Amino acid sequence: MAEKKITLNIITCRTIQQGVGMEAGKTSQKYFDACTIIQMHPEDFKRLGAWRNTNVRVTSSVGSVILKAVETREDLVPGLAHIPMGPWANRIVPAYTFSTGEPCFKGFPADVEVAANERIFGAIEVLQDACGLIRK
Repeated sequence: MAEKKITLNIITCRTIQQGVGMEAGKTSQKYFDACTIIQMHPEDFKRLGAWRNTNVRVTSSVGSVILKAVETREDLVPGLAHIPMGPWANRIVPAYTFSTGEPCFKGFPADVEVAANERIFGAIEVLQDACGLIRK
């Protein structure tokens, strides 16, 4: 039986598709498509009971974001998920630096749950929401 919410270990890093999108502009559709995904292992889709390309809510200890869940093309193991760096990933990356001066972009837990009826914020909306400019 599928779980309503699963906890995954999140890693973030730059991707080639993200670089192509950045050349088009950070408010471009290419950048949006490249950065608003979470890559998950097929077994994690089964655990969650979600279809590929379904919107999911990803919630860490510091925030949450809606992303499109896609099947990984990388060598991720079950329980490990990847989100490209950018404003969407930044919403959930913990600020704790372990005395390095830089947040831990890799290896933090986050809950993932299906959010099929919720939309993904655009780049400007994500930044406005982060600054408290969007009323809920």
